[in-house]
Amino acid sequence: MSKASEVKSGNILRFNGELVTVEEYIHRTPGNLRAFYQARMRNVRTGKLVEYRFRTDEEVEIARVETNDYQYLYDDADFFIVMDNNTYEQFNIPKALFGDAARFLKEGMNVLVAFESDEPIMASLPASVELEITYTEPAVKGDTSTNALKNATVETGVEIRVPLFINQGDKVKVDTRTGDYIERVK
Repeated sequence: MSKASEVKSGNILRFNGELVTVEEYIHRTPGNLRAFYQARMRNVRTGKLVEYRFRTDEEVEIARVETNDYQYLYDDADFFIVMDNNTYEQFNIPKALFGDAARFLKEGMNVLVAFESDEPIMASLPASVELEITYTEPAVKGDTSTNALKNATVETGVEIRVPLFINQGDKVKVDTRTGDYIERVK
């Protein structure tokens, strides 16, 4: 157990039996009242935002979280199978931890997974990934208005919007958080 004064933004706490990540942690000293810490925390599992005031001497439990890079191997029903690159140990990670970005997962890709006492609690892809265009309509000569976009399917089966000059077989960089086209990769 730690004192509330030892908590920093970015820590993961066990709060009311749930794991929460501290997004904002501010020390307040209002006029004639006692000092306290105002915390804004997000539940790791549900994403729900929680605000709480800690007394300066209040005890909190800072969770021991281990975060490492793992290689994505394959999809297995409700889980993604990842492998530790050092020990070659494999882990089952629930698909829900990756959220919407999971649609851009490609075999062999490195992902970031956080464990708290052998239980996966968070997983994320890199901010951007390079994918090959498997299908798109060919551009028509002279059909070039400013910022014109067309639909294209990438190798993971996801349909994204790309500029007209992108052709089938090109590699593009895609933002995994929004699914937006970033740039063409040479």
